[in-house]
Amino acid sequence: MSELSGQTALVTGGGRGIGRGIVIELAKAGAQVAINYHSDRAAAEETAGEVERAGSKALLLPGDVADYDVVERMVADTAQKLGPISIAVGNAVYSDREPFYEADLKGFHRTVDVAMWGSYHLLRAVARQMIAQRTPGSIVIVSSPHAYIPIPRAMAYNISKAAVDQMARTAAIELVDHRIRVNLITPGWIDTPGERKFFSDEALEAAGQKLPWKRLGRPDEIGRGVVFLCDPRSDYITGSALLIDGGVTLPWWSNRGSGVPD
Repeated sequence: MSELSGQTALVTGGGRGIGRGIVIELAKAGAQVAINYHSDRAAAEETAGEVERAGSKALLLPGDVADYDVVERMVADTAQKLGPISIAVGNAVYSDREPFYEADLKGFHRTVDVAMWGSYHLLRAVARQMIAQRTPGSIVIVSSPHAYIPIPRAMAYNISKAAVDQMARTAAIELVDHRIRVNLITPGWIDTPGERKFFSDEALEAAGQKLPWKRLGRPDEIGRGVVFLCDPRSDYITGSALLIDGGVTLPWWSNRGSGVPD
């Protein structure tokens, strides 16, 4: 049997990028997966096809994680259509890059609403569902080195990820008695469609060569980390952060300069 055979997972922002990698790896491990997406239905449908090709069931859930009522309905729909939820992954993000003193406040607030409040909304709604089910569960929140490295032009994203780290650890201790594990996964610089909002393919390729591992990470590598954290054999892991960054945050390399293009 696969590690997650018979389990039901819900992944926010699961249609593309890191979310897609997580969804596909969960499906390969045997889980049926509810895929939340905001606007790119075509990408979500393609990801759902990969889930089905892996022999698992997929459920598409359009919705904005910044709206708690929407997230609560997504959780209820997942449990009704796929069965009791045992895995949830908070991955949905939005980000703009501007100096904070010049930032468009609409974009600044949108980043916080999705990256921070979206994670909280999932944590709350899915924890309540798991408690009502009276079943153990595993929740993973996708964090970032932005949580502890003050990367310029990304204040909204930085503060959101810092908040998410503390949020997940607080949830972990509050849910211990319910046998619901909460962990963080911290990707480094991952090659995703979202990076094309800020950098060209050529800039990403050049920057990847300057990283310690000489390349950007891949979404499937983050997905396998999520599978590890959700595996029942990882039962003793809660309140932890799994760093998958190819050495990006190692001090010896950080002191040499980031290699991040302007």
